[in-house]
Amino acid sequence: MAAEREGLAVLAAKEERVFVASQWQLMWWRFRKHRLAIISGVVVLILYIVGIFAEFFAVHDPYAQYALTTYLPPQGIHLDSLRPFVYGTKQRRDPVTLAMKYEPDPEKKHPIRFFVKGYEYKLVGLWITDIHLMGLETDQKPIPLHPLGADRLGRDVWSRLMLGTRISMSIGLVGVSISLFLGILLGGISGYRGGVVDVAIQRVIEFLRSIPTIPLWLSLGAAVPAEWSVIQVYFAITVIISFIGWTGLARQVRGRFLALREEDFVMAARLSGASELGIIFRHMLPSFLSHIIARTTLAIPAMILSETSLSFLGLGLRPPAISWGILLSEAQNLQSVASAPWLLIPGIFVVIAILAYNFLGDGLRDAADPYG
Repeated sequence: MAAEREGLAVLAAKEERVFVASQWQLMWWRFRKHRLAIISGVVVLILYIVGIFAEFFAVHDPYAQYALTTYLPPQGIHLDSLRPFVYGTKQRRDPVTLAMKYEPDPEKKHPIRFFVKGYEYKLVGLWITDIHLMGLETDQKPIPLHPLGADRLGRDVWSRLMLGTRISMSIGLVGVSISLFLGILLGGISGYRGGVVDVAIQRVIEFLRSIPTIPLWLSLGAAVPAEWSVIQVYFAITVIISFIGWTGLARQVRGRFLALREEDFVMAARLSGASELGIIFRHMLPSFLSHIIARTTLAIPAMILSETSLSFLGLGLRPPAISWGILLSEAQNLQSVASAPWLLIPGIFVVIAILAYNFLGDGLRDAADPYG
């Protein structure tokens, strides 16, 4: 009897906890049950940590070219009493094709050390340091450590991949932030005001959505001056992608605002003298903020794919910038893929990032759905 009474008390406490919980607490409790979304969130977090501290994770200077390591294949990492090491490499010229061939040299073992000194860089753009996550304690140049091989100019693929993660992952955040602002602002004004303003904004949206994506990219990408710096091109590509991506969210916001603008709390805010933007951002927007969060996490992968596609086609970022699309452009022809298939490794990172964001977005959407 006492055990039954105790069980009822625990059940009542749980129900009371749910009744008094905020919307964010309810979302978090539902989100924790989505195992795949939790794992995906961790993967996304790791990618952003890599992007922020890219130089720390790099082994070589991502821009350094070494003629002696042209198309060097990835080195296998071995263990000796739980201590990682790599074998040295021997070079030989193929007598038929005259191509340089690399073979492991078992007589040379290079122990991998952690937190070693390397080339100097600015940590998060502020502090000058030369500490790197891993490397070899050797004066040999270039350092004989290439976990993912080297490209046609002898540049280390691992180090370039670390730096490319920064641009490819950040351009999604920046692009979605701009698209989010435009979509909420124009969609909110369209749904709140109605009439001529609504018609004008909807015609602009329909016009933008009717333009084929690739020709639009071609025209806008060609308009970027060739003499612009990497930073200028980065922001130009971000604006181009944002210019395309805000229309879908604007349509959703408009539909929601058409249903909300006659609600009592909106009328009360209007009668109290609140401005239109104040009503939109302070009163109407929070009512479906959870949906916008889920929509944003699903929009970021599209931005990443857009930047990768533009850079791969030569219409987006250009060298010396480093992004996943630029790295993949090294494997555009069949000959490069056949002789150096490891140049496609950045594509694996693109797939991982896209899947992680999609699973994370699915988890947030399920957690935010009050009827799920």
